[in-house]
Amino acid sequence: MSNTKLALILAAGNGSRLAACSGELPKPLVPLNGKPLLEHVMRSACEAGIEKFVIVVGCRGHMIRSWYRNRPLRGVDVKFVENPDFHKNNGVSVLRAKDAIDEPFLLLMSDHVFEAETARALLRQPIGEDEVILAIDRKIGSVFDLDDATKVRLEEDRIVDIGKNLRRYDALDTGMFHCQPVLFHWLETAMINGNCSLSDGMRLMGQNRKFKGFDIGDAYWQDVDTPAALAYARDSFVAQPWPAAEAAGPAYA
Repeated sequence: MSNTKLALILAAGNGSRLAACSGELPKPLVPLNGKPLLEHVMRSACEAGIEKFVIVVGCRGHMIRSWYRNRPLRGVDVKFVENPDFHKNNGVSVLRAKDAIDEPFLLLMSDHVFEAETARALLRQPIGEDEVILAIDRKIGSVFDLDDATKVRLEEDRIVDIGKNLRRYDALDTGMFHCQPVLFHWLETAMINGNCSLSDGMRLMGQNRKFKGFDIGDAYWQDVDTPAALAYARDSFVAQPWPAAEAAGPAYA
């Protein structure tokens, strides 16, 4: 079992495609079956053994901070990092957390819900000091909104290419990564004119045989990025229970 206890959550984007459902809320606070998307992500991560969070905020980030101050989750420490360049690609948000992370970490998206056991299984996978492992879904035919999904191409257990527009692919990106801090180096290498996506950095890692895939099997996950995806998740996602016995942990800015 991995000793990874830290999760980095990207929650900085403006969520324009979900605006019809979010109103004035930032996308991470859009409710799914009574709780914000971000809370579902954090609950599932905690069930998988995560104890510390670094959350990168940007668009309407003050609302996310306020939500957490008013309703802190129990048993976890939370650090917020600001990304003023939230209009850029998500690799920039990852790099904003570089100074706050010096250990292996679980990288999550604030709008991808998942089962705790999926994260737990991912964290059990052996990871080299220079690697990243992505949880992948080979159930291509059953995914909701395949056109919007990020695709991956593999050679055995190694991911050799990643992107939304791949013509040849073997599986889908679930938005859940087990990372070593070396990821920051690859994102900096991929930077062009002050911008890069997470996929840009991962693509470089794949070209250098440092990017692995872990098949989640029959496990559930859903990218909640559009009103249609939110409606689908409301009917299909089962929330994680919250362990009531844990003591409250601090939040710090």
